[in-house]
Amino acid sequence: MPRASSPTPVTLDVDTLLADRGTGIIVCCGSGGVGKTTTAAALGVRAAEAGRRVVVLTIDPARRLAQSLGLTELDNTPRPVEGVGRDGGSLDAMMLDMKRTFDEVVEAHSTPDKAAQILANPFYQAVSSSFAGTQEYMAMEKLGQLRAEAEREGTWDLVVVDTPPSRSALDFLDAPKRLGSFLDGRFIRLLTAPARAGGRAYLKVFSVGATVTAAALTKVLGGAFLTDVQTFVAALDTMFGGFRERADVTYALLKEDVTAFVVVASPERDALREAAYFVDRLAGEGMPLAGVVVNRMQALAAPALSGGRAAAAAEQLEDAATADDDLAGLTPALLRLHADLADVATRHQAHVSRFVAGHPGVPVATVPASATDIHDLDGLREVGAALGTG
Repeated sequence: MPRASSPTPVTLDVDTLLADRGTGIIVCCGSGGVGKTTTAAALGVRAAEAGRRVVVLTIDPARRLAQSLGLTELDNTPRPVEGVGRDGGSLDAMMLDMKRTFDEVVEAHSTPDKAAQILANPFYQAVSSSFAGTQEYMAMEKLGQLRAEAEREGTWDLVVVDTPPSRSALDFLDAPKRLGSFLDGRFIRLLTAPARAGGRAYLKVFSVGATVTAAALTKVLGGAFLTDVQTFVAALDTMFGGFRERADVTYALLKEDVTAFVVVASPERDALREAAYFVDRLAGEGMPLAGVVVNRMQALAAPALSGGRAAAAAEQLEDAATADDDLAGLTPALLRLHADLADVATRHQAHVSRFVAGHPGVPVATVPASATDIHDLDGLREVGAALGTG
């Protein structure tokens, strides 16, 4: 029986993706430590130098994006990156500040007096800084804000999103559903019932059981804390229905052809297993996948020389050399280094081939391993060139 041939990998055409004016959002996702932030920045730089007006939004709190773009800091306001852009292209960058974004939502969707009351609420201050899922809610909100500004004012025509490292990078896909569950939960309905009923109607709305429950909560949480919570969720009930609607709109936008997801991985087994999870999850959600970028692929200066042959040659030279022979030094050492790198390159290629076999038809692009860390615009341009066609 003839041996089955390995599937031919489909190459991710990054330049075509960046040049497509119909693509308005690129979401980079992947596990930690695979060069996701670097990839997002490199895509932003290459797109700007191809004439796109780009904003890169990082949700990763690490400062590497600012450093690589030559900025001293990033915050919730887009900052221009100097020295990037051709033919009308430009690049701005920002880092999500989830509390500031939450504050902006409050200020934009309530009266000044109401906003001041909410911002001063102790429970709000705790929730806006550390409540589980807040980062994902605010990422969805900020992405929606950027897209709306781009359409309204023409500020940008491409938004590149660098998501948090780990599987939580896709948690923002669940933000509308989780927010809806939170607002519609029994505990929230219990706390908001007095505000909804108002005055003496409170006694009519609450059953005896509910009253007992509220009394128990007061004993456990404390009267002042419970009042803070009730005030906060009452504001949520009247104000954040709009947030839920906007999150739904943004979620729907992520499914449209204007969006492209790029999964980033390294050529190691665990990282590619995570990449497979992302690819499968995106397919299950009906999200448009552009392809997979595999960073730090080991390349060889002399690929025709296998690792085994290099190691054998090094051993022969060492056996033939005398103690004072130059052959006993540099040449065998270089051959053994080549042998080690060849083994790494073979392992990397095997892992990528296994991924391609498991996901035929998923476009893949690779970036060679760099001798140094990517820490400036020139390094980002090199990454972009490796992803592009030249």
